[in-house]
Amino acid sequence: MDKQVIESQVRMYMFDLLNTAKEHGFKGEDSWELSMVTNSERIKIQKDYYPTLAAKIVPEILLQVLHTIRTRLNQSNKGEQKPDDRNALNEDLNYLVAFNPKRPRS
Repeated sequence: MDKQVIESQVRMYMFDLLNTAKEHGFKGEDSWELSMVTNSERIKIQKDYYPTLAAKIVPEILLQVLHTIRTRLNQSNKGEQKPDDRNALNEDLNYLVAFNPKRPRS
C-alpha cells in the first residue's frame, strides 16, 4: 500500500489518541497499551477498560501503522508478545486498540 495511506492512518489515530488522553486527564506516568486484535478481542477490551480507542485498519498495513505509532509514542514492545508473532492476514486481525491497563472499567 501507499506510504501516504499509512501516514494518513497514523496521523488520524495519533490525533484521536492524544485528544482522548487529554480529555481523560492522563498524567505523565499514564501510557497507552497498543494491540492488534480481532473484533471479539476489541469488544472484550472495550468492556474491561475505559477509555479505549479502536480503529479498523486494513490488515495489509496494520503492522506498519502499529510500529509507526509506537515509535512516535516512544514505546518498545515492553516484553509483551511481539506483534510480528501474530499475522494480521491469517488471524483476521483488523483493529488497532489502545487502552490503559491501569484504568479498568468500574
